[in-house]
Amino acid sequence: MNRIDAGSSSSTADLEEGTALKLDFEKLQDIVKGESDVIPVAVQDSDTKEVLIVAYVNDEALAYTLSHGVAAFWSTSRNELWVKGATSGDKLELVDVRVNCEQNSLLYLVRPLGAGACHTRGADGNARSGCFYRRIDRGDSAEDGPVDRSSRSWRLTFV
Repeated sequence: MNRIDAGSSSSTADLEEGTALKLDFEKLQDIVKGESDVIPVAVQDSDTKEVLIVAYVNDEALAYTLSHGVAAFWSTSRNELWVKGATSGDKLELVDVRVNCEQNSLLYLVRPLGAGACHTRGADGNARSGCFYRRIDRGDSAEDGPVDRSSRSWRLTFV
């Protein structure tokens, strides 16, 4: 796995709850190697405009989404249909589907029906509204002294 911090192994807990930036720049290469016919889909709350998830869809996932009115994706790691909320109950009701100009990505506008869209939980034990719950802290504060722009110095902070 080619990550910014490639020198250390990454457990799921480290990736989902840690403050070290460990971006997976090989994700798309892995998808191509797996020969999955997928395109990315950004998922946005139609009311708040919060971006909830970025996932992948194939023909099967898109057909399920359109016919059932709930967000479904293609799990590239499990190689199977993933209906969001099928086990957690945190479904995403479909409001609209948009296609980008090159027809190689989608935008699902949804209305969350459960506690949250992300499979992770916050420190309070509640489901997170979306998967983008950390930001990259670039150390831009003047009080921190000179700013180190190298990616290895960047840390994640919870929002």
